[in-house]
Formats: sequence, structure tokens, C-alpha cells
Amino acid sequence: MTEPRLAFVHVDDVAPVEVVAQLHGDRRAGVHIRFLEWTPERFVAHTRYDPGLILERHGHSSDHLIYVLEGTLDVGDRRCTPGTLVVLERGAAFGPLEAGPDGCTFLETYAGDVTPVPADKAGYLALLAERGVERLPNPPFTPPPGAPGGLGSGDRWS
Repeated sequence: MTEPRLAFVHVDDVAPVEVVAQLHGDRRAGVHIRFLEWTPERFVAHTRYDPGLILERHGHSSDHLIYVLEGTLDVGDRRCTPGTLVVLERGAAFGPLEAGPDGCTFLETYAGDVTPVPADKAGYLALLAERGVERLPNPPFTPPPGAPGGLGSGDRWS
């Protein structure tokens, strides 16, 4: 029988990985994730959205929690400031998500599958066009050891 694991991870010991990229005029904006824990059962990340980054309205394939640490994040018409907890149960949708003028840093967790489930792709593409934002191809990255296979490509990171 395997003993339960006790692990410690410090955010400064994990390099950020860009998983989404956009072009806002001549400025690149992205999603930068420090993968603190990623197994089939759970995902914990320290995530940074660059200023003005926009993600589509979507849900996830498991429960998802976001705790805002710095900056602001607009979730639809709700402005989330530091100290805000966003609870997104599996099957619910939120967004679009838009980082404030100073960006946004948050801690996020998933209770299993991190796969996004788009809720309004056409509306998202129209919003990007209206704002003059170009969605760039998802940057390639290597998931950390222990992460489920087959992630990080295609439209999984919108």
C-alpha cells in the first residue's frame, strides 16, 4: 500500500508557463501559469493574466475555484478585486473574463479535469474583433510530471 503523500511547493520555485497568447495592437498579452500541482485528481496553479487579456465565456469539466490575489478580473459584469473567491461548479459557465489595466494574479484549483467548455464562441470572437484583439496560436508547453496526457493543444486553452 502506498503511503499518502505530503508535499510542499513554493510559487517562486515554479517557472511560469504561457498557455494563451493574444495581440492587443503591438502588445502581447498572455495567460501565465505556475503549475503548483497537477494530477488527474486535482490542479492547483498560481495564474497571471496580462493587462486587458480576454477569455471567452466558458465552463469547465470539473469544479473550479479562483481566488484573486492582485489586480482585477471582470467576470461578465462582475468586477473581482483582491480577496474575491469565484466558485464555478461543473456545468456552470462564467465570463467573458477580462483582466484589468494592471492585469490579475490569482490562485486557482480544479477538482479533476481542467478542460474548458466554451459557452459562446461566436460572442467571444465578435468581442475580440470589436476590441481589435488578435488571438494567437496557443504557445506550446510541456505539462509538469503527473499531469494527465493529451493537454495543452488545440482549443483547450481559449
